[in-house]
Amino acid sequence: MNRYQSTIETLISPAGIHLNGTDDFDIHVYDDRFYRHVLRYGSLGLGESYMNEWWDCKALDTFLYRLLTVNLEKRVRHHLQWQSLKAKIFNLQSITRAVEVAKKHYNIGNDLFEKMLDKYMIYSCAYWSKASTLEEAQEDKLDLICRKLKLSAGMEILDIGCGWGGLAQFAAERYQVKVTGVTISSEQAALARKRCEGLPVRILLEDYRLLTGSYDRIVSVGMFEHVGYKNYDTFMKVVKQCLRKDGIFLLHCIGGNESGIHTDPWIDRYIFPNGMMPSPTQISNAAEPYFALQDWHNFGLDYDRTLMEWLKRFRNSWDQIKAHYDDQFYRMWEYYLCISAASFRAHKNNLWQIVYTHPDYPERYSGVR
Repeated sequence: MNRYQSTIETLISPAGIHLNGTDDFDIHVYDDRFYRHVLRYGSLGLGESYMNEWWDCKALDTFLYRLLTVNLEKRVRHHLQWQSLKAKIFNLQSITRAVEVAKKHYNIGNDLFEKMLDKYMIYSCAYWSKASTLEEAQEDKLDLICRKLKLSAGMEILDIGCGWGGLAQFAAERYQVKVTGVTISSEQAALARKRCEGLPVRILLEDYRLLTGSYDRIVSVGMFEHVGYKNYDTFMKVVKQCLRKDGIFLLHCIGGNESGIHTDPWIDRYIFPNGMMPSPTQISNAAEPYFALQDWHNFGLDYDRTLMEWLKRFRNSWDQIKAHYDDQFYRMWEYYLCISAASFRAHKNNLWQIVYTHPDYPERYSGVR
């Protein structure tokens, strides 16, 4: 056993994980380059070596969850200084840089997302309070959002980060509202327009910073993670300018327990370039000059189940879509879904629905669940 292997064994032992052990969550190493790569590059090295087939694990999500429960990411910190320096020097989510995530992630093929997601193609946490299937859980989430927004027929809604138009379609059909959806992904915009054809829905391919107009309600689902701390004030200011004084704004986003200015290096390089999860303090500080807080709802554990459902659908549909991708992409996507599920299971990440109004909102607001 070389010293790199010995160090890895020492690091993972508090999590009850063994190298080449018999439990499903034990890691099996097939290439000795794994040990040095992980010690040198930390979480980036762990993900890359999985993509390269240097190691494997039967219960990948459980293995990653166990690592997170012993805070291994804080014991092996690599590339974080550069990540922090980059985030401090540059606006990683400027208008020109913001499109990078669309090219890298959201434009990689609608066929993949159609197979992995539910019929509304909702790419955010489902609501499993009563549901037993992903379809039910996503419909319950959409209806929860609409009820929190207190929608009524004829209202004009702005959906910032509308994805493939699922929420716009649902709200227009079920609540008879008019919706303007905004995305920076050309693939999303094309499919959203097709999905919402014949409904009072318009889809804009536009950056949120360019938005104008006046709306009764504004909603943003799973987009704030791409805004970045240097732009939080701008985001809130735009929402305030577009929201009527008797309006309601709902922010649905992933968040972390601690304030930071960058994301995990592997996620940044391979999945969501320039992403960043906000903390409660960062969100509150950005919203305070503009809004009154009415409700803050956390159901982060529901994302664990949602991601595992996506993983199952992705694996089951691989034979139908693999002509457009390669084996390394398969392992990358599998790792992405598993590490994400593990982070919610370990309470490293949260999922928040936050309701704001103007400070002089004229009515009493009562939250719903």
